[in-house]
Amino acid sequence: KQRKIKERPLVVLMDISGSMDHYTRILMHFIYTLYSNGNKIEAFTFGTRLTRITKYLGQKNVNDSIEKINSFVKDWSGGTKIGETVKEFNIYWARRVLGNGAIVLIITDGWDTGNVKLLNQEFDRLSKSCNKLIWLNPNLGYQDFEPLTLGVKIIMKYAHDFLPIHNLNCLTDLEDILLRLNNFKGYHISV
Repeated sequence: KQRKIKERPLVVLMDISGSMDHYTRILMHFIYTLYSNGNKIEAFTFGTRLTRITKYLGQKNVNDSIEKINSFVKDWSGGTKIGETVKEFNIYWARRVLGNGAIVLIITDGWDTGNVKLLNQEFDRLSKSCNKLIWLNPNLGYQDFEPLTLGVKIIMKYAHDFLPIHNLNCLTDLEDILLRLNNFKGYHISV
């Protein structure tokens, strides 16, 4: 008769553009580990297009998973059109994956070559559709970081939390945050 705690779904939108190249492999490991520990996750990559990668996370080995994702995703290390890809997510995926108080992790440095008005509109829509929008930015971990670009300023306006993701310590801090939000199953990364 004990009250059940329902796990919140986690949706990950990860930037794989050229400016994020340095971080994509470790972040893929992170997403794979969360998924393989039994967490309810939907994962997408974006650069100039949105690609759902959830089904490739089910491999027994992280390297097999990353290899399949590499062959499936067509816009690695290109440009970034964040507004356009978030619009595509909002239209085709939001209703399917943002139920039950979903938490959205958007992993990007905020460098954007797309339509700024669209970026503003779609982040407003995304932030209202989820329980929590957490922006993970690798540049935030550096002392001289300043939100100078318009894309960064727009995303900051809608993110409920704005966290660094430039090293392994940040991943363990993120685990603590997810555990507090969610009764989430940890991924126990050792630093």
